[in-house]
Amino acid sequence: MSVAICLFTADLRVRDNPVLRAALKAADEVVPLFVVDDRVCASGFVTPNRAAFLADCLADLDSALRGRGGRLVVRHGDVVREVVAVADETGAGTVHLARDVSAFAQRREARLRRVMGGRVRVHDSVQVVPPGAVTPAGRGHFAVFSPYFRRWGRVRVREPLAGPERVPVPAVRSERLPGRADLTGGEPSPFLPRGGEETAWRRAEDWLDGPIDRYADLRDDLAADATSRLSPYLHFGCLSAVELTHRARAVGGPGAEAFVRQLAWRDFHRQLLADRPVAAHEDYRPRGDRWCSDDASVVAWRRGRTGYPLVDAAMRQLAAEGWMHNRGRLITASFLAKTLYVDWRVGARHFLDLLVDGDVANNQLNWQWVAGTGANTRPNQVLDPLAQARRFDPRGDYVRRWVPELAEIEGAAVHRPWLLPEAIRGRLDYPAPIVDLSANAARFRRARSGM
Repeated sequence: MSVAICLFTADLRVRDNPVLRAALKAADEVVPLFVVDDRVCASGFVTPNRAAFLADCLADLDSALRGRGGRLVVRHGDVVREVVAVADETGAGTVHLARDVSAFAQRREARLRRVMGGRVRVHDSVQVVPPGAVTPAGRGHFAVFSPYFRRWGRVRVREPLAGPERVPVPAVRSERLPGRADLTGGEPSPFLPRGGEETAWRRAEDWLDGPIDRYADLRDDLAADATSRLSPYLHFGCLSAVELTHRARAVGGPGAEAFVRQLAWRDFHRQLLADRPVAAHEDYRPRGDRWCSDDASVVAWRRGRTGYPLVDAAMRQLAAEGWMHNRGRLITASFLAKTLYVDWRVGARHFLDLLVDGDVANNQLNWQWVAGTGANTRPNQVLDPLAQARRFDPRGDYVRRWVPELAEIEGAAVHRPWLLPEAIRGRLDYPAPIVDLSANAARFRRARSGM
């Protein structure tokens, strides 16, 4: 009987999975393979939050495959070596995997091709619109979102694929599924969501069945918590971005349109990184910055002790949930990169340490967008956390949720605790502001202007 390998990477699902479907079409039996790559684990990218979520995803994927007569085959070690070993053990003629955009993923694919040649089949299963499907004349990628989105919206998106009824698997050795503690040391965030395709679609169905209608109006309202929270499931491929786009468009309305626009942003960053992988760690548009070295301020920022309640609330949400509201990400990133004028890579690394949806393309290029070294058409804009608080947390509910020291302060006064009477301030275990917003914003603009 003929055998094919389905190498799971960023697509940990059975529903609408072109890689799995292609492998099943190519052979009588399929090896659904996941390799715990020792180099990735040692690199620091598999942090406690992502390790815990990944373990959930793998257990859920194995359960889904067993429900179809199969199982997940797990190996540890170098991906290419393990794929070749499985191919030798089973006589597999082809190996199928998802196209991905990071420098690591591109090197992995190139190594597989060097060893296995034309037996490697790569499929688009991660994006809605694959990198390179829409390009500006004479260039390899769009550098500005608006024209990209106009072209993106005109692309005919493939129809979602049904999950297979059966996944016949040949006799092949498998190591045990890794548990949450097997992939890395350390404890995950206390309110980390559970991973896996089953949980993902339960959340997605709840989102599509009503809350998405309010997304256009409430997506920036920090206290409302009215975003989908589906980003971790998209990052691990528990959800198909293609199927989610179709489902959202079927709902229709301003909320669905705004949500689909966010999926386009995800593709935008991925097409940019696919064409320029070094943007993960080098300035996409260098500004000649001479970043400040301020360890004490960086520690205060990480701990949510800057003295600016909205910044601190968002940073504490990140620590507690392994996730942060998108508006919070913009505010905290601007505070570090522009108000403190600290290298964006410092903040991007901290976010990757904690975010369960920590994606190299989205995380690094969003940080560059905020820092003004990326694809932002307003690179010198500074987000004032007090102005942001007036707009997006006007009653202070979000701050009181995450900064318990200030929970008893009523209304918008919670955003300026330093203006409270001394008798009240003295009872608060909360720091004074670590910087002056106006002075630091002026410093940043002088630095950017070359003065």
